[in-house]
Amino acid sequence: MRTADIVIIGGGVIGASIAYRLADRSRKVILVEKGGIGEQTSGSCDKGIYLQSKKPGIHLELARASRQIYENLEEELGIPIEFRKGGGMIVIESEKHLEFMKNFSDRQRKAGIDIRFLDRNESLKRQPCLSPAIVGSTYSPEDAEVNPLLLSQAFTRAAKEKGAEIRTHTEVKTIDQQHGKIVGIQTTKDYISTELVVNAAGPYAPAIGKMVGVEIPIKPRRGVILISEKAEPIVNGNILCAQYIAAKYLSQSNLEEVPPYGIGLSLGQTESGNLLIGGSREFQGFNKAVDPKVLSAIARHAIGIVPSIKKLRIIRSMAGFRPYTEDGLPIIDFAPAIKGFLIAAGHEGDGIALAPITGILVADLLEKKRRYEVFLEKLTLSRFLTKGG
Repeated sequence: MRTADIVIIGGGVIGASIAYRLADRSRKVILVEKGGIGEQTSGSCDKGIYLQSKKPGIHLELARASRQIYENLEEELGIPIEFRKGGGMIVIESEKHLEFMKNFSDRQRKAGIDIRFLDRNESLKRQPCLSPAIVGSTYSPEDAEVNPLLLSQAFTRAAKEKGAEIRTHTEVKTIDQQHGKIVGIQTTKDYISTELVVNAAGPYAPAIGKMVGVEIPIKPRRGVILISEKAEPIVNGNILCAQYIAAKYLSQSNLEEVPPYGIGLSLGQTESGNLLIGGSREFQGFNKAVDPKVLSAIARHAIGIVPSIKKLRIIRSMAGFRPYTEDGLPIIDFAPAIKGFLIAAGHEGDGIALAPITGILVADLLEKKRRYEVFLEKLTLSRFLTKGG
């Protein structure tokens, strides 16, 4: 039987970030992942670190705090993560989105984000690949990008150097509790004695919660990204479109306003030249069988905004499950009914952007530090329970 101060369940970028921060504070950490590091949600997403796509308020402030950490993260970890400060653009492809985006960007500007409204000519000058039919765009130099796979691996390697134990291809079978307290977990390989479990299992967090009788209001929201063959540089920084923002934030009560399959453009280019062309937002459970109509719709929408990509071959696609919460914010909180069970999940499509701050938030919560108390007060599990959710 092994022992640990803390067992982290989930080896995506969130679990890896938490493992690093806790190991850095001299805690005996074991991270358990049923597959490989970053193979699930963290390995099926784009590379954007956006501030201008976040709603003003707690969401934006979380992203801003995380973005500040990114500034020196590569140096801190000592491992390349392909962090680039290339800025980001949200393309306004239709007049119907113009007022929505002007209002959205005005709110961002008032919240302190360096964001500029560009007309058609200014947009084309900054991104020559765009269609001349666009209306305009918003641009922020504060947006950046990172390689999600390298980021997960870097956090994990840095955690191991600090003494953490990383167990991949190891599945949690049961979580033991006695008198309302966590006492250990049984995996497919052995038993680990611990009094503290961090549930960082992303869209699978509810299944882990059920092991201890805790209902977690997270559900999987499927997203699909197309990957092109390698190409010469096409994109400067990262591109989203106004429809992407609409698909992300429009409520389900306004279904007539939500685009089919939740499609909106997200476009970035890897260091090797492959384009990551997204994407969709659908509630399909954990079904990875994507209808070809969805793939075609993503491609058509992208080509309408960036016509030159029509000549590129798509070599594969990837579908990932984002951990969705009703208000778009993660849950970082202890479960109230059982001692020693902490939830750190529900980041949906913002896991990469919020990973650095999440690790620190969890470490501070465990050590009862008040540095980020204003964040933690907004990320409680009880905010859903009081609604009856």
